Amino acid sequence: MKYLIVGLGNIGAEYADTRHNIGFKVLDALAEASNLTFTAGRYGSTATLRYKGRTLILLKPSTYMNLSGKAVRYWLDAEKIDRENLLVVVDDIALPFGTLRMRPKGSAGGHNGLKNICEMLGTEEYARIRFGIGGNFARGQQVDYVLGHWTDEERKALPERLKLFGEAILSFATIGAAQTQNLFNNK
Repeated sequence: MKYLIVGLGNIGAEYADTRHNIGFKVLDALAEASNLTFTAGRYGSTATLRYKGRTLILLKPSTYMNLSGKAVRYWLDAEKIDRENLLVVVDDIALPFGTLRMRPKGSAGGHNGLKNICEMLGTEEYARIRFGIGGNFARGQQVDYVLGHWTDEERKALPERLKLFGEAILSFATIGAAQTQNLFNNK
């Protein structure tokens, strides 16, 4: 069985360690824990993880956040992966820092990356894991906040949270979105 695991972020050194790039960071941590490296390809960088008889294509789109749907659609088609086996890892300002929220489907919730994926796939029916980045910003400062860097306190907590998100991704590939949601939400 094949799965497409997509971490949303923006390419470029200036975005590398920002809150908005947590999707990339989660996949980087999962790949590193599995001794994998990403290879640049069409519409993104990929790494292939084999786990318990499953093949997980880890994708970091190179299309920028707001055009992520193009990369997702391309890789689903190229790898002949069913939409039920798609999982998108994304940041969420509505959740406290480090909160994991798995959903088997749902709206874009104001996230432009998810919105573009929904538009390109013609549906909101695909799994996503939201990584809470908090909403500690003044009115009108959202862009600066999400494109800002982690606080020292957040940076210290990241390794543990990244490991948990990696475990949730592997759980999704083995027991599905609904059971993963029950096991991991609010951990």
